Amino acid sequence: MSERGATFGEVFAVREFRVLFGSFALMIAGDSVKMLALSVLVYARTGSPGLSAAAYMAGWLPYILGGIFLLSLADRLPARPLMVTGELVRVAVCLALAYGGLPVWAMLALVLVTGLFSPVFGAARSAMLPEVLPGDGFVLARSLMGVTSAGAQIAGLALGGAFLAAAGPGGALGVTAALAAMGAAVLWVGLPRRPARNATSAAPARNAPSADQARNAASADQAGDGPEGGPADGPGQGAPGGAVRVTLRVNGLLLRDRRVRGLLLASWLPPACLAGAEAMVVPYLGGQGRAGTVLAAAAVGMAAGEFAVGRFAAPGLRERLSLPLAVLLGLPWLGFLAGPEMGWASVLAAVATSGLAYQLGLQRRFLEAVPEEARGQAFGLLSAGLMTGQAAGAALVGVLGEAAGPGMAIAAAGAAGVVAALALARVLRPAAGGGPVREVTGAAHPSREG
Repeated sequence: MSERGATFGEVFAVREFRVLFGSFALMIAGDSVKMLALSVLVYARTGSPGLSAAAYMAGWLPYILGGIFLLSLADRLPARPLMVTGELVRVAVCLALAYGGLPVWAMLALVLVTGLFSPVFGAARSAMLPEVLPGDGFVLARSLMGVTSAGAQIAGLALGGAFLAAAGPGGALGVTAALAAMGAAVLWVGLPRRPARNATSAAPARNAPSADQARNAASADQAGDGPEGGPADGPGQGAPGGAVRVTLRVNGLLLRDRRVRGLLLASWLPPACLAGAEAMVVPYLGGQGRAGTVLAAAAVGMAAGEFAVGRFAAPGLRERLSLPLAVLLGLPWLGFLAGPEMGWASVLAAVATSGLAYQLGLQRRFLEAVPEEARGQAFGLLSAGLMTGQAAGAALVGVLGEAAGPGMAIAAAGAAGVVAALALARVLRPAAGGGPVREVTGAAHPSREG
């Protein structure tokens, strides 16, 4: 098979991808504005730095519980209405925060409770990508999403600061509600109706037996079709208890599958060490502006790495680069043992985060390892574990920073990242004569235009 990869032109020629891409950029920018505005609003009302920090992190914490208990909904419900519902929930939450006059505890509770479903909405989006972009187009799309995530976060924080200065926290939250409403409209108008994934697929899964069991478990509690192919109403169908039961069962089966488990760990552990290093940048440099420069350089490095590897590395080379890039993710942080100032610290951070492109070499293998009927839950588990690991990594390295100092903690996080990458070398290094890389000469899909 040819190793020619997809191109940006071929990927953007697919209308459905353009819709997913645009709505994703709106969502990331809007969430960045929302969490910044909420943090400022809480601080203005309470004067408490601790509560302000808690408000900023409140949108991420529910990923743990949502990822454990609710992810099966991403496969049991049709993707388009599920993603639109997610945007409408953001609209309602932002308007309530901005104009509802809620006490601080109620604002935090609202963000936490509605955030439980965020991994479900994200999983529906991730699982739809390989449906609209087969072969290497899917990997390039994931690369573009990574670049967009970094850029939209930076743009969202910049816009958030501007709106906060001009209209205050309430106005900034109102802007976020408008962005979410635009995202809902784009998704509803731009995406076709698709049935729920595990209600329609009859293709056999090319997996180990436990992955086959995951497919069966994902389908076990579903009988009949509801609107747009979703589960019909009935005992256990779409009810929270049924969703929790199926999610727990399929999560367990996915984690017991040796191939899937290895790919998940390879996706989780190196970024957890990276998050620990980045969490120490502010205490290391002291001044908020100097730390912001280093973290911005890290975001630029991530975007540059994703773009370069996704666009210019052939599919086979991309997979062979996974191990060295994963090692690169941790190695530059060892330079903080020399006590670099802001300039060199920015260079080291940018070089390190460019290694995040190692994950692109895992995408095809992960897609092939999981059963199609549980694809949404598998991608949701990947994202939930990634965010949980990053939070845990930041907390653990923070404890070390208290004892040994920020510079030593950053270097230790980098060393841990190198050790994790080497320990996972068998997973990160593609097997000799592994599965063929599909040639992509454009996504041959009914939604392709031109």
